[in-house]
Amino acid sequence: MTEMNRLGVTSVMDAGGGFQNFPDDYGITDSLFKLGQLTVRLPYYLFAQKAGSELQDYQKWISMVDIEHQHGQEAETEYFVEGGGENLVATGGDFENFNKPRPDLAPVMEQQLKEVLTVLVKNRWPFRLHATYNESITRFLNVIEEVNKENPLNGLSWFFDHAETVSEENLRRIKALNGGISIQHRMAFQGENFVARYGKQAARNTPPIRQMLDMGLKVGAGTDGTRVASYNPWVALYWLSTGKTIGGHDYTANENKLDRLTALKLYTQGSASLINQQGDKGTLKAGYLADLAVLSDDYLKTDAAKIRDIHSLLTILDGKIVYGEGEFRAVAPAQPKAIPAWSPVNFYGGYQYK
Repeated sequence: MTEMNRLGVTSVMDAGGGFQNFPDDYGITDSLFKLGQLTVRLPYYLFAQKAGSELQDYQKWISMVDIEHQHGQEAETEYFVEGGGENLVATGGDFENFNKPRPDLAPVMEQQLKEVLTVLVKNRWPFRLHATYNESITRFLNVIEEVNKENPLNGLSWFFDHAETVSEENLRRIKALNGGISIQHRMAFQGENFVARYGKQAARNTPPIRQMLDMGLKVGAGTDGTRVASYNPWVALYWLSTGKTIGGHDYTANENKLDRLTALKLYTQGSASLINQQGDKGTLKAGYLADLAVLSDDYLKTDAAKIRDIHSLLTILDGKIVYGEGEFRAVAPAQPKAIPAWSPVNFYGGYQYK
């Protein structure tokens, strides 16, 4: 959390803890919350754990967690189960290694996904769904539309994660269901691989961010850290505004590159809107949450290459200082040392930022 604060981050949306069993593996963050020591706001999703028993997992968790009660307390706590995702059924996993061919989802996926989504929607659980490829999104939307006919979503919060190759037709279908899309900077790390497999033309609008925004879709931005990409939002903002990979390959169509302010809004207001928290988060404004950061450089004016190196000099969460360095170090809490005690960062601090 201190490392996130160092990057100016005050909220983290945990998209789903793969291999994290609820509630047992949430004991540390539960304890930190009770002690008042969380330094990021942390809504989190519950990730189906075992292939073949996903429905049973969600039925059990629904009996344990009162989503509506938690959301009623969200302004006070900001640590709660937000819903189900991002993996709802193992047969729906279309993971994004662009060095390899697109995976074909199992024929049983639709039935398994429908059973899980029906339970979630009936119990008014928001959900998010990992979806890299348009072919997968088409099949997922078929299921979501079918569920919606039988159990209307009626404004229930839901969105796709990633959506690198989503089509215009499917974007319209998502909007018709009042869904959203959470994009990440995986192409900053895999752009060269994507071009090698699918060609330069296919990569120019991957993902088609400008089209999403022009259509009025709810769009938020994240990093997909730490499994697929860096958790550093400044690397992601560099990618969004320059269209370049971290290797310097400029693969993005000019119309799909965002100006810096628009990119920043996706990481603040946009992400908040995906979980209906834009009413008090993502904007420096009277009546909004007192979360802010004093940055090491002027994001809107600095050279593009320097965006990747921006960090925070002072980070404030809910009006309290949670991180400080340089002239602000004296007013900030002491930074915890890395575990184990022999970790090199405790003796050669800073090398990991180079």
